[in-house]
Amino acid sequence: MSDYQTIDYSVTNRVATITLNNPKTMNAISQQMRRELIDATSRVAADDDVRIAILTGAGRGFTSGTDLSEGLTGYEKFTEQFQEEYKPIIKAIENSSKLYISAINGVCAGIGAGIALTCDFTVMADNACFYFPFAGIALVPDGGASYQLVQALGYKRAMQAYVESERLSAEFCLEKGLANKVVTADNLLQEAQAWAEKLAAGAPIAQKLGKQCMQRSLTGNLDEVLDLEARLQDIAGATEDYASAVAAFFNKQQPVFKGC
Repeated sequence: MSDYQTIDYSVTNRVATITLNNPKTMNAISQQMRRELIDATSRVAADDDVRIAILTGAGRGFTSGTDLSEGLTGYEKFTEQFQEEYKPIIKAIENSSKLYISAINGVCAGIGAGIALTCDFTVMADNACFYFPFAGIALVPDGGASYQLVQALGYKRAMQAYVESERLSAEFCLEKGLANKVVTADNLLQEAQAWAEKLAAGAPIAQKLGKQCMQRSLTGNLDEVLDLEARLQDIAGATEDYASAVAAFFNKQQPVFKGC
């Protein structure tokens, strides 16, 4: 499966699966796991055979969040630890040319929720939840949790989720746009894999460029997004994938995308 100690890594049908795998701590995100996640996301980026990545957890939950037993593990401040060990994971997912699906089994807590919600898509088991315990242990949100909650829920509801250390159910997350799909717990990985393989059959260059358009829409104004779309459309329209897809359309065939 992999050479890692705290995660598993595998590739099937152009889909990479990264599994947090330390069930004894409910996949608490230790320093070792952070380093391995940095490496695994780099593998996703470098592997031309991978088009989609799934991030999930082994055992009864996705993750309990940071491994608090380790403290700052050699750093004087959390800022330093975050910049070196957490932010590279989050930015690798955000900036990846590949699409990421987080498949949430059980509880996904703390900074792990921030990482999972950075993924482009989220599939949740019907018994899963996002848990934001920060205020309950006298901390502020981290890992982008503030950003993700405000984007999905608006300021007032996001603030409530934080100060009340809420557990947001799968159905609530689906209703509010924090999740794309809710499936039975027994079928979570099968459903995520099937969706990932369907996405992997799509046009990878268009997916990469479309991701940039959607991300800019979160922070840019209409003029900025219009100009970006036009520039990226020039790139997409010059690909072999576009030419072959148009030909397939007129021939009433399914296009086969090669990523060029």
